[in-house]
Amino acid sequence: MSFGSFSWRSPMTGIKPTTPVARYFHQEAQRRGYVLDAAQGNAILHLDRLAERLRRGPSLFRQAPRSLYLWGPVGRGKSWLMDGFFRSADLQGLRRTHFHAFFRQLHDGMFRRQGRPDALGGALDELLGDCRLLCFDEFHVHDIGDAMLITRLFRELFRRKITLVCTSNYAPRQLLPNPLYHERFLPAIRLIETRMEVLEVAGARDYRTISPRQEIASGYASGGYCWPASCACLDELGLSAPERSQRVILQSGARTLQARAVCGDLVWFAFADLCEAPTAVMDYLALGERFSTWVLEGVPPMARCSVAAQQRFINLVDVLYDNDRRFFLSAEKALPDLVEGSDLPANMQRTASRLAQLRQLRC
Repeated sequence: MSFGSFSWRSPMTGIKPTTPVARYFHQEAQRRGYVLDAAQGNAILHLDRLAERLRRGPSLFRQAPRSLYLWGPVGRGKSWLMDGFFRSADLQGLRRTHFHAFFRQLHDGMFRRQGRPDALGGALDELLGDCRLLCFDEFHVHDIGDAMLITRLFRELFRRKITLVCTSNYAPRQLLPNPLYHERFLPAIRLIETRMEVLEVAGARDYRTISPRQEIASGYASGGYCWPASCACLDELGLSAPERSQRVILQSGARTLQARAVCGDLVWFAFADLCEAPTAVMDYLALGERFSTWVLEGVPPMARCSVAAQQRFINLVDVLYDNDRRFFLSAEKALPDLVEGSDLPANMQRTASRLAQLRQLRC
């Protein structure tokens, strides 16, 4: 397989790629002992070509490089590809962010500009500065209100000639799958399909579940998943259940949240207080800036929960994972039983994959 000046076969063939992106992935694959599948190799070739075109800079006679949309099941290396691209591209005006976090900042910026003309444009001026290449990790859409703003956002980014690289677990046509709202998001889907090169990264293996950990876990991965929920289980994780007197009310914007305890940079929630109450992604993001360690206790099987509680749980795990917050969870059931059920949201698979990265402890 070849693309421009870069040929990709296997990381063990002895080929020495010469461009920064190609060289980085070649060396990383060798270091980790990876043999990249065809889909990953194809994505690397496109990322390499994009970096080289951006490095040549704008021209009156050249079209702006096409943006990239990488999608596929969990565990196929999309975040690793994005991380490697960001580390190796060596470009000015490059920014990487998780989509949840960017969207929260965009909301905040527009709220401060309420009543002014072009609140979106002003918020983007503040957020992006001289950005030429914007990388979105974990792009997904589940709320119709967000969907309408995302359509406006993408139109404005392309108008500004900003190149996008997105990773997602969903093909463009699978975004906002709710049949009540999907048709209203079709303009954004068409924009993605016409302005971005859509590549599927869908090898046969889930590397998150079969790759051995070669480094000491830190951040999110240093947490734990214990079942069945009990004081003994928490003790095994180095945690002591708080007393009722330790309950505290936390403020998140105009909303109040009940926490079982706060101790330094640790916050402890009951599932009922955080996921069955009317909380939102913006709350998790705001609290994630204050607390680096989270405990969530009393998590029931998802099949017993309301659709709203299921989605809040999915969003919470996304935020803690994306922001690398240490996460301890005590559940009624083992992980496979926790997420079992034919009627669960499709993105519960991503949540299960992320929870599987925690230390599993049965008491």
